[in-house]
Amino acid sequence: MDIIKRGSAIFDHIIVAILNNSRKDPLFTVEERMDLLRETTKDMKNVIIDSFNGLLVDYVRKKHVHVILRGLRAISDFEYELQIASINKSLDNDIETFFMMTSNNYSFLSSSMVKEIAKYHGSVREFVPETVDKALEKKYMKRF
Repeated sequence: MDIIKRGSAIFDHIIVAILNNSRKDPLFTVEERMDLLRETTKDMKNVIIDSFNGLLVDYVRKKHVHVILRGLRAISDFEYELQIASINKSLDNDIETFFMMTSNNYSFLSSSMVKEIAKYHGSVREFVPETVDKALEKKYMKRF
């Protein structure tokens, strides 16, 4: 949310595109994640929530966009993100990747950490929007 909020203040519009990655087993479905993001960004009129399959560069071309905004938490993120940005650039030289450092108070967070806390019924209210907090509580209630 930090990157979305700050990015929406810089760019005319932001498309938050969720990859439907068949290699991962996420806690929430793509549709659930889209609904959560729509709810938490409903007051940001220049933010669009979408999903895609396949390569990001193909999605970006289809949407007629030329900039990819990626959030970075730590130097370890940069190494991985630089590889992705380099591959994307080689696949389409017209696409630029912008990196934005997350705010310091979120730099230590990861989705796996938040899920681990929520799984054991710890409070994640200070880390996620209220809508996500409630969805995590509901999801983990079903699992126990």
